[in-house]
Amino acid sequence: MTFEELELDETLCHAVAEMGYETPTSIQELVIPHAMDGRDILASAPTGTGKTAAFLLPACQFLLDYPRKQPGATRILILTPTRELALQVYEQAKSITKHTQLVCGVITGGINYGTDKETLSQNLDILVATPGRLLEHIEKETADCRDIECLILDEADRMLDMGFSSVVNQIATEARWRKQNLLFSATLEGAGVKAFAKDILNNPEVVEANPSRKEKNKIHQWYHLADDLAHKQALLVHILKEQVTSAVVFVKTRERLQMLKDFLASKDINVCWLQGEMPQDKRNAAMARFKSGEVPILLATDVAARGIDVPDVSHVINFDMPRKADIYVHRIGRTGRAGAKGTAISLVEAHDFAMIPKVVRYMDEPMKGRVISELRPKNKTPKIGAKKKKVAGKTKAKRKTKPKTKSKAKKAPSSDKPS
Repeated sequence: MTFEELELDETLCHAVAEMGYETPTSIQELVIPHAMDGRDILASAPTGTGKTAAFLLPACQFLLDYPRKQPGATRILILTPTRELALQVYEQAKSITKHTQLVCGVITGGINYGTDKETLSQNLDILVATPGRLLEHIEKETADCRDIECLILDEADRMLDMGFSSVVNQIATEARWRKQNLLFSATLEGAGVKAFAKDILNNPEVVEANPSRKEKNKIHQWYHLADDLAHKQALLVHILKEQVTSAVVFVKTRERLQMLKDFLASKDINVCWLQGEMPQDKRNAAMARFKSGEVPILLATDVAARGIDVPDVSHVINFDMPRKADIYVHRIGRTGRAGAKGTAISLVEAHDFAMIPKVVRYMDEPMKGRVISELRPKNKTPKIGAKKKKVAGKTKAKRKTKPKTKSKAKKAPSSDKPS
Protein backbone atom coordinates (compact mmCIF):
# COMPACT_ATOMS: atom_id res chain seq x y z
CA MET A 1 0.00 0.00 0.00
CA THR A 2 1.07 3.60 -0.67
CA PHE A 3 0.22 6.82 1.16
CA GLU A 4 -1.77 7.92 -1.90
CA GLU A 5 -3.92 4.77 -1.57
CA LEU A 6 -4.78 5.86 1.97
CA GLU A 7 -6.48 8.86 0.29
CA LEU A 8 -4.16 11.40 1.87
CA ASP A 9 -3.81 14.87 0.33
CA GLU A 10 -0.94 15.22 -2.13
CA THR A 11 0.69 17.92 0.05
CA LEU A 12 0.93 15.37 2.90
CA CYS A 13 2.18 12.60 0.57
CA HIS A 14 4.83 14.99 -0.76
CA ALA A 15 5.95 15.80 2.80
CA VAL A 16 6.23 12.17 3.97
CA ALA A 17 8.22 11.34 0.81
CA GLU A 18 10.66 14.12 1.69
CA MET A 19 10.88 12.69 5.23
CA GLY A 20 12.03 9.36 3.77
CA TYR A 21 8.80 7.35 4.17
CA GLU A 22 8.26 5.15 1.13
CA THR A 23 5.24 3.10 2.23
CA PRO A 24 3.02 3.17 5.35
CA THR A 25 4.07 1.04 8.31
CA SER A 26 1.65 -1.52 9.77
CA ILE A 27 0.43 0.85 12.51
CA GLN A 28 -0.15 3.59 9.93
CA GLU A 29 -2.09 1.25 7.63
CA LEU A 30 -4.31 0.15 10.51
CA VAL A 31 -4.94 3.52 12.17
CA ILE A 32 -5.23 6.05 9.32
CA PRO A 33 -8.40 4.70 7.58
CA HIS A 34 -10.35 4.39 10.88
CA ALA A 35 -9.14 7.79 12.10
CA MET A 36 -10.13 9.41 8.79
CA ASP A 37 -13.61 7.88 9.22
CA GLY A 38 -13.88 9.83 12.49
CA ARG A 39 -13.63 6.81 14.80
CA ASP A 40 -12.04 6.97 18.24
CA ILE A 41 -8.85 4.89 18.32
CA LEU A 42 -7.20 2.82 21.06
CA ALA A 43 -3.86 1.73 19.60
CA SER A 44 -0.68 0.01 20.70
CA ALA A 45 2.55 -0.29 18.76
CA PRO A 46 6.21 -0.80 19.68
CA THR A 47 8.47 2.24 19.69
CA GLY A 48 10.13 3.17 16.40
CA THR A 49 7.32 1.87 14.15
CA GLY A 50 5.92 5.19 12.90
CA LYS A 51 3.08 5.76 15.36
CA THR A 52 3.60 9.55 15.45
CA ALA A 53 2.77 9.83 11.75
CA ALA A 54 -0.12 7.37 12.33
CA PHE A 55 -1.96 10.05 14.32
CA LEU A 56 -0.54 13.20 12.68
CA LEU A 57 -1.49 12.29 9.12
CA PRO A 58 -5.25 11.72 9.69
CA ALA A 59 -5.36 14.80 11.96
CA CYS A 60 -3.78 16.93 9.22
CA GLN A 61 -6.10 15.41 6.62
CA PHE A 62 -9.12 16.40 8.74
CA LEU A 63 -7.84 19.99 8.99
CA LEU A 64 -7.37 20.15 5.20
CA ASP A 65 -10.81 18.64 4.52
CA TYR A 66 -12.53 21.01 6.96
CA PRO A 67 -10.56 24.28 6.89
CA ARG A 68 -11.03 26.92 9.56
CA LYS A 69 -13.83 29.36 8.66
CA GLN A 70 -12.91 32.05 11.17
CA PRO A 71 -10.02 32.83 13.56
CA GLY A 72 -9.99 30.73 16.73
CA ALA A 73 -8.05 28.59 19.18
CA THR A 74 -6.46 25.12 18.89
CA ARG A 75 -8.34 22.50 16.85
CA ILE A 76 -6.11 19.43 17.37
CA LEU A 77 -4.56 18.88 20.82
CA ILE A 78 -1.76 16.32 21.26
CA LEU A 79 -0.68 15.54 24.84
CA THR A 80 2.66 13.84 25.54
CA PRO A 81 4.15 12.81 28.90
CA THR A 82 7.60 14.42 28.51
CA ARG A 83 9.08 17.63 27.16
CA GLU A 84 11.44 15.79 24.82
CA LEU A 85 8.60 13.79 23.29
CA ALA A 86 6.50 16.96 22.88
CA LEU A 87 9.32 18.64 20.94
CA GLN A 88 9.85 15.52 18.85
CA VAL A 89 6.14 15.32 17.90
CA TYR A 90 6.09 19.07 17.18
CA GLU A 91 9.09 18.77 14.82
CA GLN A 92 7.38 15.92 12.98
CA ALA A 93 4.13 17.90 12.78
CA LYS A 94 6.03 20.81 11.20
CA SER A 95 7.62 18.47 8.66
CA ILE A 96 4.28 16.86 7.72
CA THR A 97 2.52 20.25 7.35
CA LYS A 98 5.44 21.82 5.45
CA HIS A 99 3.52 22.23 2.18
CA THR A 100 0.26 23.38 3.80
CA GLN A 101 -0.92 26.55 5.56
CA LEU A 102 -1.53 24.67 8.84
CA VAL A 103 -0.08 26.27 11.98
CA CYS A 104 1.60 24.13 14.68
CA GLY A 105 2.72 25.08 18.18
CA VAL A 106 4.26 23.48 21.26
CA ILE A 107 4.17 24.37 24.97
CA THR A 108 6.04 22.47 27.68
CA GLY A 109 7.31 23.02 31.20
CA GLY A 110 10.64 24.80 31.48
CA ILE A 111 9.83 27.31 28.71
CA ASN A 112 9.31 31.01 29.43
CA TYR A 113 5.61 31.87 29.93
CA GLY A 114 6.01 34.79 27.50
CA THR A 115 6.95 32.32 24.75
CA ASP A 116 3.86 30.24 25.60
CA LYS A 117 1.66 33.34 25.42
CA GLU A 118 3.02 34.12 21.97
CA THR A 119 2.35 30.51 20.84
CA LEU A 120 -1.20 30.41 22.23
CA SER A 121 -2.11 33.79 20.69
CA GLN A 122 -1.85 32.29 17.18
CA ASN A 123 -4.71 30.64 15.29
CA LEU A 124 -3.23 27.23 16.08
CA ASP A 125 -4.40 24.24 14.10
CA ILE A 126 -2.25 21.76 16.05
CA LEU A 127 -0.94 22.21 19.61
CA VAL A 128 1.48 19.73 21.18
CA ALA A 129 1.71 20.07 24.96
CA THR A 130 2.73 18.43 28.20
CA PRO A 131 -0.30 18.06 30.52
CA GLY A 132 1.01 19.99 33.54
CA ARG A 133 1.94 23.17 31.66
CA LEU A 134 -1.28 23.17 29.60
CA LEU A 135 -3.42 22.82 32.74
CA GLU A 136 -1.62 25.84 34.24
CA HIS A 137 -2.65 27.90 31.21
CA ILE A 138 -6.24 26.60 31.37
CA GLU A 139 -6.47 27.59 35.04
CA LYS A 140 -5.04 31.05 34.26
CA GLU A 141 -7.49 31.29 31.33
CA THR A 142 -4.61 31.85 28.91
CA ALA A 143 -5.49 28.67 26.95
CA ASP A 144 -8.89 28.04 25.36
CA CYS A 145 -10.00 24.43 24.80
CA ARG A 146 -13.47 25.12 23.40
CA ASP A 147 -12.40 24.79 19.74
CA ILE A 148 -10.61 21.45 20.19
CA GLU A 149 -12.10 18.91 17.77
CA CYS A 150 -9.66 16.05 18.28
CA LEU A 151 -7.72 14.99 21.41
CA ILE A 152 -4.67 12.74 20.92
CA LEU A 153 -2.86 11.10 23.84
CA ASP A 154 0.61 9.83 22.97
CA GLU A 155 2.24 7.22 25.24
CA ALA A 156 -0.74 7.08 27.59
CA ASP A 157 0.85 4.33 29.70
CA ARG A 158 3.78 6.64 30.47
CA MET A 159 1.32 9.41 31.44
CA LEU A 160 -0.25 7.02 33.95
CA ASP A 161 3.20 6.07 35.33
CA MET A 162 3.97 9.77 35.81
CA GLY A 163 0.66 10.41 37.63
CA PHE A 164 -0.96 12.55 34.93
CA SER A 165 -4.32 10.72 34.71
CA SER A 166 -6.31 13.28 36.74
CA VAL A 167 -4.67 16.20 34.88
CA VAL A 168 -5.50 14.64 31.50
CA ASN A 169 -9.09 14.03 32.60
CA GLN A 170 -9.38 17.69 33.64
CA ILE A 171 -8.08 18.80 30.22
CA ALA A 172 -10.49 16.39 28.49
CA THR A 173 -13.38 17.94 30.46
CA GLU A 174 -12.31 21.41 29.27
CA ALA A 175 -12.33 20.08 25.68
CA ARG A 176 -15.76 18.44 26.10
CA TRP A 177 -17.02 19.56 22.66
CA ARG A 178 -14.43 17.51 20.78
CA LYS A 179 -15.58 15.00 18.14
CA GLN A 180 -12.73 12.46 18.21
CA ASN A 181 -10.13 10.92 20.54
CA LEU A 182 -7.01 8.88 19.75
CA LEU A 183 -5.08 7.10 22.50
CA PHE A 184 -1.70 5.49 21.83
CA SER A 185 0.11 3.26 24.30
CA ALA A 186 3.10 0.90 24.16
CA THR A 187 0.83 -1.77 25.69
CA LEU A 188 -2.92 -2.13 26.21
CA GLU A 189 -2.43 -4.55 29.11
CA GLY A 190 -3.27 -3.56 32.67
CA ALA A 191 -6.33 -2.05 34.32
CA GLY A 192 -4.83 1.46 34.31
CA VAL A 193 -4.79 1.95 30.54
CA LYS A 194 -8.23 0.34 30.17
CA ALA A 195 -9.76 2.64 32.81
CA PHE A 196 -8.03 5.64 31.21
CA ALA A 197 -9.40 4.65 27.79
CA LYS A 198 -12.91 4.19 29.22
CA ASP A 199 -12.85 7.75 30.63
CA ILE A 200 -11.58 9.38 27.40
CA LEU A 201 -12.76 7.27 24.42
CA ASN A 202 -16.18 6.55 22.91
CA ASN A 203 -16.66 3.08 21.37
CA PRO A 204 -13.06 2.99 20.07
CA GLU A 205 -11.55 0.93 17.28
CA VAL A 206 -8.91 -1.21 19.04
CA VAL A 207 -5.71 -1.51 17.00
CA GLU A 208 -2.73 -3.64 18.02
CA ALA A 209 0.01 -3.53 15.43
CA ASN A 210 2.31 -6.46 14.82
CA PRO A 211 5.19 -4.86 12.94
CA SER A 212 6.60 -6.61 9.89
CA ARG A 213 10.13 -8.04 10.06
CA LYS A 214 11.35 -4.96 8.19
CA GLU A 215 9.84 -2.60 10.80
CA LYS A 216 10.82 -4.55 13.90
CA ASN A 217 13.69 -3.22 15.96
CA LYS A 218 16.76 -5.35 15.28
CA ILE A 219 18.36 -4.95 18.69
CA HIS A 220 21.12 -7.30 19.81
CA GLN A 221 21.04 -7.60 23.60
CA TRP A 222 23.49 -8.98 26.13
CA TYR A 223 24.81 -8.27 29.61
CA HIS A 224 28.20 -8.10 31.32
CA LEU A 225 28.44 -9.21 34.95
CA ALA A 226 30.26 -6.61 37.07
CA ASP A 227 31.92 -7.36 40.43
CA ASP A 228 31.53 -3.83 41.80
CA LEU A 229 31.27 -0.17 40.78
CA ALA A 230 34.94 0.10 39.76
CA HIS A 231 34.62 -2.99 37.54
CA LYS A 232 31.40 -1.61 36.03
CA GLN A 233 33.12 1.71 35.24
CA ALA A 234 36.04 -0.10 33.60
CA LEU A 235 33.61 -2.12 31.44
CA LEU A 236 31.82 1.07 30.38
CA VAL A 237 35.04 2.85 29.41
CA HIS A 238 36.15 -0.17 27.34
CA ILE A 239 32.78 -0.39 25.53
CA LEU A 240 32.60 3.36 24.83
CA LYS A 241 36.15 3.49 23.48
CA GLU A 242 36.18 0.21 21.53
CA GLN A 243 32.62 -0.52 20.34
CA VAL A 244 30.48 2.62 20.19
CA THR A 245 29.84 5.23 17.51
CA SER A 246 26.94 6.89 19.37
CA ALA A 247 25.28 5.80 22.61
CA VAL A 248 22.70 6.67 25.23
CA VAL A 249 23.91 5.57 28.69
CA PHE A 250 21.14 5.21 31.29
CA VAL A 251 21.62 5.70 35.03
CA LYS A 252 19.04 5.50 37.82
CA THR A 253 19.48 8.85 39.61
CA ARG A 254 20.75 12.39 39.07
CA GLU A 255 23.46 11.74 41.68
CA ARG A 256 24.72 8.71 39.71
CA LEU A 257 24.64 10.79 36.53
CA GLN A 258 26.85 13.49 38.08
CA MET A 259 29.27 10.86 39.42
CA LEU A 260 29.51 9.12 36.04
CA LYS A 261 29.85 12.39 34.10
CA ASP A 262 32.84 13.39 36.25
CA PHE A 263 34.39 9.91 36.02
CA LEU A 264 34.14 9.80 32.20
CA ALA A 265 35.60 13.32 31.96
CA SER A 266 38.63 12.02 33.91
CA LYS A 267 39.04 9.36 31.20
CA ASP A 268 38.88 11.98 28.39
CA ILE A 269 35.45 10.79 27.23
CA ASN A 270 33.27 13.72 26.13
CA VAL A 271 29.58 13.45 27.06
CA CYS A 272 26.41 15.53 27.23
CA TRP A 273 23.58 14.72 29.63
CA LEU A 274 19.84 14.88 30.23
CA GLN A 275 18.10 14.68 33.60
CA GLY A 276 14.97 15.77 35.47
CA GLU A 277 14.53 19.39 36.68
CA MET A 278 16.99 20.60 34.05
CA PRO A 279 16.25 24.00 32.44
CA GLN A 280 14.66 23.53 29.03
CA ASP A 281 17.29 25.55 27.18
CA LYS A 282 20.00 23.25 28.58
CA ARG A 283 17.99 20.15 27.64
CA ASN A 284 17.55 21.47 24.10
CA ALA A 285 21.25 22.32 23.85
CA ALA A 286 22.28 18.82 25.02
CA MET A 287 19.95 17.15 22.53
CA ALA A 288 21.18 19.39 19.70
CA ARG A 289 24.81 18.48 20.44
CA PHE A 290 23.95 14.77 20.54
CA LYS A 291 21.76 14.79 17.41
CA SER A 292 24.37 16.68 15.38
CA GLY A 293 27.06 14.15 16.39
CA GLU A 294 29.16 16.86 18.06
CA VAL A 295 29.05 14.74 21.24
CA PRO A 296 28.51 11.02 20.58
CA ILE A 297 27.53 9.96 24.12
CA LEU A 298 24.44 11.07 26.01
CA LEU A 299 24.02 10.26 29.72
CA ALA A 300 20.39 10.16 30.79
CA THR A 301 18.06 9.31 33.63
CA ASP A 302 14.73 7.71 32.71
CA VAL A 303 13.18 11.10 32.03
CA ALA A 304 14.67 10.67 28.54
CA ALA A 305 13.68 7.05 27.95
CA ARG A 306 10.74 7.91 25.70
CA GLY A 307 11.70 11.29 24.37
CA ILE A 308 14.77 10.66 22.24
CA ASP A 309 14.34 10.02 18.54
CA VAL A 310 17.80 10.01 16.99
CA PRO A 311 18.07 7.70 13.95
CA ASP A 312 21.72 6.73 14.30
CA VAL A 313 22.10 5.69 17.95
CA SER A 314 24.29 2.58 17.72
CA HIS A 315 24.12 1.55 21.39
CA VAL A 316 21.99 1.82 24.50
CA ILE A 317 23.96 0.99 27.65
CA ASN A 318 22.24 0.33 30.95
CA PHE A 319 24.89 1.44 33.44
CA ASP A 320 22.18 0.94 36.06
CA MET A 321 19.35 -1.53 35.51
CA PRO A 322 15.85 0.01 35.61
CA ARG A 323 13.37 -0.81 38.39
CA LYS A 324 10.81 -2.35 35.97
CA ALA A 325 11.02 -4.51 32.85
CA ASP A 326 8.80 -2.20 30.75
CA ILE A 327 11.20 0.71 31.44
CA TYR A 328 14.01 -1.50 30.09
CA VAL A 329 12.02 -1.93 26.85
CA HIS A 330 11.52 1.82 26.47
CA ARG A 331 15.20 2.47 27.16
CA ILE A 332 16.50 0.09 24.53
CA GLY A 333 13.95 1.45 22.04
CA ARG A 334 16.28 4.45 21.63
CA THR A 335 18.40 2.28 19.32
CA GLY A 336 17.38 0.13 16.34
CA ARG A 337 14.75 2.68 15.27
CA ALA A 338 12.56 2.23 12.18
CA GLY A 339 14.04 -1.17 11.38
CA ALA A 340 17.70 -0.17 11.78
CA LYS A 341 20.09 -2.39 13.72
CA GLY A 342 21.06 -1.53 17.28
CA THR A 343 22.81 -2.92 20.35
CA ALA A 344 21.70 -2.88 23.99
CA ILE A 345 24.24 -3.74 26.69
CA SER A 346 23.48 -4.02 30.41
CA LEU A 347 26.20 -3.78 33.08
CA VAL A 348 24.87 -5.83 35.98
CA GLU A 349 26.12 -6.19 39.53
CA ALA A 350 24.93 -9.14 41.65
CA HIS A 351 22.32 -7.07 43.52
CA ASP A 352 20.71 -6.07 40.18
CA PHE A 353 20.87 -9.49 38.54
CA ALA A 354 17.27 -10.45 39.46
CA MET A 355 16.10 -7.94 36.81
CA ILE A 356 17.62 -10.02 33.98
CA PRO A 357 15.13 -12.96 34.18
CA LYS A 358 12.28 -10.44 34.62
CA VAL A 359 13.26 -8.67 31.39
CA VAL A 360 13.64 -12.00 29.57
CA ARG A 361 10.14 -13.06 30.64
CA TYR A 362 8.62 -9.68 29.78
CA MET A 363 10.18 -9.52 26.31
CA ASP A 364 9.99 -13.25 25.66
CA GLU A 365 13.50 -13.01 24.21
CA PRO A 366 16.75 -14.56 25.46
CA MET A 367 19.59 -12.44 26.86
CA LYS A 368 23.02 -14.00 27.29
CA GLY A 369 26.03 -12.90 29.28
CA ARG A 370 29.27 -11.92 27.55
CA VAL A 371 32.81 -11.45 28.81
CA ILE A 372 35.54 -9.00 27.80
CA SER A 373 38.69 -11.11 28.16
CA GLU A 374 40.80 -8.48 29.92
CA LEU A 375 37.91 -7.53 32.24
CA ARG A 376 36.61 -10.93 33.33
CA PRO A 377 34.43 -10.89 36.46
CA LYS A 378 35.84 -12.63 39.54
CA ASN A 379 32.38 -13.56 40.85
CA LYS A 380 30.14 -16.25 39.37
CA THR A 381 26.74 -15.49 37.85
CA PRO A 382 24.11 -15.48 40.65
CA LYS A 383 21.68 -18.43 40.58
CA ILE A 384 18.33 -16.75 41.18
CA GLY A 385 16.07 -19.82 40.71
CA ALA A 386 18.01 -22.18 43.02
CA LYS A 387 17.81 -19.75 45.92
CA LYS A 388 14.03 -19.47 45.69
CA LYS A 389 13.48 -23.24 45.63
CA LYS A 390 15.55 -23.70 48.81
CA VAL A 391 13.51 -21.10 50.70
CA ALA A 392 10.26 -22.62 49.42
CA GLY A 393 11.35 -26.06 50.65
CA LYS A 394 12.08 -24.77 54.17
CA THR A 395 8.71 -23.03 54.33
CA LYS A 396 6.94 -26.24 53.29
CA ALA A 397 8.70 -28.25 56.02
CA LYS A 398 7.66 -25.74 58.69
CA ARG A 399 4.02 -25.90 57.59
CA LYS A 400 3.93 -29.69 58.09
CA THR A 401 5.10 -29.57 61.73
CA LYS A 402 2.93 -26.62 62.78
CA PRO A 403 -0.50 -28.38 63.02
CA LYS A 404 0.89 -31.11 65.36
CA THR A 405 1.95 -28.50 67.92
CA LYS A 406 -1.51 -26.93 67.79
CA SER A 407 -3.38 -30.23 68.41
CA LYS A 408 -1.30 -30.98 71.54
CA ALA A 409 -2.04 -27.54 72.90
CA LYS A 410 -5.79 -28.16 72.54
CA LYS A 411 -5.73 -31.48 74.49
CA ALA A 412 -3.92 -30.12 77.58
CA PRO A 413 -6.60 -27.74 78.88
CA SER A 414 -9.44 -30.25 78.24
CA SER A 415 -8.07 -32.70 80.91
CA ASP A 416 -8.11 -29.94 83.59
CA LYS A 417 -11.75 -29.03 82.87
CA PRO A 418 -14.06 -29.47 85.90
CA SER A 419 -16.68 -32.20 85.52
